[in-house]
Amino acid sequence: MLIVFIRTIILYFLIVIIMRLMGKRQIGQLQPSELVVALIIADLAAIPMGNTGIPLIAGIIPILTLFVCEALLSYISLKSQIARRIISGKPSIVIEKGNILEHELRKQRFNIDDLMEQLRLKNVSDIKDVEYAILETGGQISIILKTEKKTVTREDLNLKLPYEGLPISLIIDGYVNHQNLSIAGHDINWLQNQLKKNNIKSPKDILFAYISEDKKFIYQLKDVAKGEYNN
Repeated sequence: MLIVFIRTIILYFLIVIIMRLMGKRQIGQLQPSELVVALIIADLAAIPMGNTGIPLIAGIIPILTLFVCEALLSYISLKSQIARRIISGKPSIVIEKGNILEHELRKQRFNIDDLMEQLRLKNVSDIKDVEYAILETGGQISIILKTEKKTVTREDLNLKLPYEGLPISLIIDGYVNHQNLSIAGHDINWLQNQLKKNNIKSPKDILFAYISEDKKFIYQLKDVAKGEYNN
C-alpha cells in the first residue's frame, strides 16, 4: 500500500510539472495536439499508479517522451507559419456581416445551437448585430460587432480621465506581501501607520488588504478578529 502511495505522489508531481511547462491554457483553449497529449499522459500515469507490477520508469519514460514531442511541435509552430496551420489549423469566419456562413459551419462541424450559445456568452442576442464571428483554433468564438452596435468609449466622447492602475494586494490571510508593498511605493512603517489609523493591532487580524485604484487602503478583517474588534 505504501508503494502505491509513493508511486502516485511521484507521478502526480511529474504530471503537474509537465502540464505547467506546457503553458497556461484552459481546457477549452487547448490546441488539438495539446489536448491529445494531456489525455494520453493521464492514461499513461494511471496504469503504473495502480499496478505495482509495472516498473515506475515504464510510466515516466513515455510521459517524458510525449512532453518532449509536444515541446518540439510547439517550437516548430512558433517558428513556422505553415507548420502552425498544419498542426493547429486556422481561424474560420462563421458569421459575415450579420449572415451565418452555413458551408463553413458544416466544414467545421459546428452547429447552430453551439453558435448561438457562444453568442449569448458574449452578450450578443441578435446575429444581425455581428460584423464578423470567427471560430478560433481553440474552439472559442471571437465577436466583432458592427460599428453602430459597439459600446461607446471615453475616447469617443473625448473624455480625458486620470489613469487608474491595478489594485495591489498588501496582506493576504494575515501575511504581508513585502514585494507588493515596495511596488506600491511604500514600506512597512507606512503599513503600520495605516493599521494604527484603523485601530488594527496586527496584520495577522486581516484577511485581505490592498491599495485600491484610487490609492486608498482597503481591508477586511478575519471573522475571528471581527468579534474582538467589535467588542
